[in-house]
Amino acid sequence: MNLREYLEQQQEIVETELERWVPSDSISPGTIHRAMRYSLFAGGKRIRPILCMEAARVVCPEVAGIETAACALEMVHTYSLIHDDLPALDNDDLRRGKPTCHKVFGEAMAILAGDALLTLAFQVLAAMEGLDGDRKARLVLELATAAGTPHGMIGGQVSDLEGEKQPPDPLLLETIHRAKTGALIRASVRMGALYAGASCEQLEALSRYGEHAGLAFQIVDDLLDVEQSSDALGKTAGKDAAQHKQTFPAVYGIEESRRMAEKERQLAHEALKSFGDAGYRLRELVDLIVYRSA
Repeated sequence: MNLREYLEQQQEIVETELERWVPSDSISPGTIHRAMRYSLFAGGKRIRPILCMEAARVVCPEVAGIETAACALEMVHTYSLIHDDLPALDNDDLRRGKPTCHKVFGEAMAILAGDALLTLAFQVLAAMEGLDGDRKARLVLELATAAGTPHGMIGGQVSDLEGEKQPPDPLLLETIHRAKTGALIRASVRMGALYAGASCEQLEALSRYGEHAGLAFQIVDDLLDVEQSSDALGKTAGKDAAQHKQTFPAVYGIEESRRMAEKERQLAHEALKSFGDAGYRLRELVDLIVYRSA
């Protein structure tokens, strides 16, 4: 199975599991469920849940049920996108080629849709069957830490907002993106490993992979914001520069940023050496992250 076929297969697994957990808009109050589903099923690549599922398979090829934990990651990711797009934050009108949630449902309903997805993510983890309480607690802790503050997504978002219009600062840039983007990608890999019962050595190796993949993802995201059109990205291009954000091209320039992304890709590959051939899909996924065009 080639990479495209593999991704389509894994995306279908994620979509099916999300459908199982997210309330239908026929269930009252229907408006909030429509808003949740509008953003959740808007055509995302599902990179985070796929990383989670593949990390679990590297540890235990016959692992079962990991797609449920993986879906919790996608719920948290989608909540963050809904809230990031709000006028009080990035103030964007376009996401995945469609009007953003608040443009369709209004700001109040978009805020609540994000809140509901965040809450549902932890409900999903708590309700998983066939997993002992200690392992559930570790998964909840992992996701909450990656989503929160000081070193998670919310902490990174605060630093991102406060860094606007400040002079380019390499230390601030790394602080922002290791938290804002990198933490959830790292957690995706770690949650898969934890679910599958990884040893300390396996967890450490996969954590390093996740750190490098997460940083590579953000470097490329910053480059695409400069180099691609809004149509290609499915969101408003050039927003980072317009808002004077701390980005890799702003701090290091385009060519050095490309070199840095390639270095992170190589380091991610190196982190997987102990897994041998079993890690080939994870290697393909970090290659996809670095070489993608949107």
